[in-house]
Amino acid sequence: MRRYIQVAWVTAWLAVASPLQAQQAPVADGIRTEAPVVVEGEQPGPGLWLVRKGNHELYILGTLSPLPVKMQWQSAQVRQVLAQAGEVIRMRGVQIDADVGFFRGLLLLPKLLGARNNPDGKTLREVVSPASYARWQVLKARYIGNDGGVETRRPLFAAQELYSAAIKKNGLETTDRTWPVVSEAIKAHNPAVTVVRETITITDPKPLLKEWSKTTLDDLACFDNTLQRIETDLDAMRARANAWATGDIAALRVLPPAYQWEACSSAITEAGIGKRLGFGDAQHKLRAKWLAAAEAALDRTAVSFATLPLNDLLGPNGYLAALQAKGYTVIAPDE
Repeated sequence: MRRYIQVAWVTAWLAVASPLQAQQAPVADGIRTEAPVVVEGEQPGPGLWLVRKGNHELYILGTLSPLPVKMQWQSAQVRQVLAQAGEVIRMRGVQIDADVGFFRGLLLLPKLLGARNNPDGKTLREVVSPASYARWQVLKARYIGNDGGVETRRPLFAAQELYSAAIKKNGLETTDRTWPVVSEAIKAHNPAVTVVRETITITDPKPLLKEWSKTTLDDLACFDNTLQRIETDLDAMRARANAWATGDIAALRVLPPAYQWEACSSAITEAGIGKRLGFGDAQHKLRAKWLAAAEAALDRTAVSFATLPLNDLLGPNGYLAALQAKGYTVIAPDE
């Protein structure tokens, strides 16, 4: 049984520095407390970017994570576009194609889970600096509590667990709000679906898992950056989430681009196993494939639709800039 496994080594963490400050108050543990000012109820979302070639149009929804937990996305505009769309471009990212049978896959699961831990049974205290571990203890006590298991995690995965716990306690979540709406519309209107993915094929994962379990990652920078984001930028995450939810494009423009977590990505892609599997090249190929799919849709389809993370969509190196450089007209939701 051939299985596609989404590469999820690193959560798509979005944290930014923001001029919009929430109310803050000191607490006993010395960490700022930002009041959980997040929007609730029905919200319109950010609107759609439009890419045009002649009378052909590609509508793109910029997605964001995390978003407010109690927000209900008012998706009427997206549903209207999808009712007319002849094609939907779905970005699936870099995936691993593991040609393993079902029962064999179950046998590999314990080894895969064990690969999240430090080699040789080391704990976080042993692999990170004393200063970093002291910061970790404060944040862990506040957001995770007395979970001893996380102390055995590699710094990369310990940081991921801390981040997830921190955003949850601040009224945010990483659940994808957009694709269920798109999926429902696809079932209702039957447009063509173009899936964009870059696949890394592994015929025998056992040796790789064994190698991974003994590989030391250069993920200390990832660990420290995550601590810093949680210590200083939770208010900025909420500001960006609120701007997305309320459709405040002006605020999204004012906010600096979301931090890309390069150090966390590099911990995987630049490790020996990551280079051997070609993770770095896969990202470049994925970008080229998406742009080619967008151009093809604009050539053959009157109305098409796509979603992309805002972080990838905007900015001088974003997909919109790339399409504009190719001569396409790009119109923002508030223009």
